[in-house]
Amino acid sequence: MEATQTSTEADLRAGRPCLWINPRLGPAADALAAAPVPAGIGDAAEARFARCAPALAQLFPELAASNGAIASRLVAVPRLAQALLGASAPGPSSRLLLKADHELPVAGSIKARGGFHEVLEFAEKLAGEHGLLQPGDDSAPLASPEARALFSRYSVAVGSTGNLGMSIGMMAAALGFRAVVHMSAEAKGWKKQRLRDAGVTVVEHEGDYEAAVAAGRAEANADPFSHFVDDERSVSLFAGYAAAAGELHRQLAQQQVRVDAEHPLFVYLPCGVGGAPGGIAFGLKRLFGDAVHCFFAEPTAFPCFLLRLAFPEHPQLSVYDFGLGEPTQADGLAVPRASELAAGAMRQLLSGVFTVGDPTLLVHLALLHETEGMRIEPSAAAGCSGPSWLLHSDAGRAYLESQGLQSRMANATHLIWTTGGSLVPPEQFARFLELERAITATGP
Repeated sequence: MEATQTSTEADLRAGRPCLWINPRLGPAADALAAAPVPAGIGDAAEARFARCAPALAQLFPELAASNGAIASRLVAVPRLAQALLGASAPGPSSRLLLKADHELPVAGSIKARGGFHEVLEFAEKLAGEHGLLQPGDDSAPLASPEARALFSRYSVAVGSTGNLGMSIGMMAAALGFRAVVHMSAEAKGWKKQRLRDAGVTVVEHEGDYEAAVAAGRAEANADPFSHFVDDERSVSLFAGYAAAAGELHRQLAQQQVRVDAEHPLFVYLPCGVGGAPGGIAFGLKRLFGDAVHCFFAEPTAFPCFLLRLAFPEHPQLSVYDFGLGEPTQADGLAVPRASELAAGAMRQLLSGVFTVGDPTLLVHLALLHETEGMRIEPSAAAGCSGPSWLLHSDAGRAYLESQGLQSRMANATHLIWTTGGSLVPPEQFARFLELERAITATGP
């Protein structure tokens, strides 16, 4: 363990991509029982989404076709598999799938799950306290003029690098709240403009993600009519993300994809502060137990979650302490410290974390566009490196051997979870492709 930790530390400090395997991974049942959140947290969130679907269908034209459901496609990506893995691409019995959260309506990212959930929970609470909702009602009254008049007395605030701000801002403004998004220097200009166009107040900060969150938290705490969505500590956000596991469970069953001890599932999730991938992984572990193996993907410049789990004796460790934190194309993952809530939940549930450099993110972004016609952000491409790390690295092969999985890989399912990108303006996406072409032309 000590030698492995030393090697990991050297890779991190040098900005070299690496795969870290979690030595504290334990049986799912024990780890769920020890986690700092209730095991059934995703079920309550799923119920809220179902209850609020009528209101969502009224508020957003994009959700009319789905009757207000927040859901994304689960798609096979055989051409991407061949491009990523070549001869070792999944064969007839195994497969590579992609969970297309970059296509989620309204917010265009995975943050629609957690962000929408927390704003809806706050709205239901206020509406119930003021007699606009009764227990057992659906939440269509949340979209009524009476509810809008009530919500206009309150503000909803958040600190964000971009996508969570989009989710919170769009939902809060649609319901009638005064929406305030504190955005860090890494946030893209087009995201700020989209929020402003929706009537959201955007407060720009010269500092990083932590500075934006701290400023938003302090301002909201001083106002009794303000609700602050705390990405680092929110159980409600975590619950919204955990609800995605139930959706995936149903989709896998519909596509006749087995997940059990003989048919393992490997899931690769981009990670920033950790709430979104943590919630999803928590929900998946509850439903699939030890048959699912979750790996987080972080940029080499901001491996905050890896640091938190690999060096638990230093809870305040930051990427800056490792000489990291330089600008990255993965703006949505540019976080210096992990969420303590998510880290606590993942301590014994997460299989590992791998890091990805910007050149690889851009190459995989272009590859997904070329092979499958999908448009994602660089952040959302982080998970594409997962299958290769698992199958071709010494650390990955050692993990498979330690878990007794080598003989079962022919029946495995690999799942890349994309997290944002469908709302990226065409000119910005074209710029991503230009950067990728420049990298490819330059070579290693």
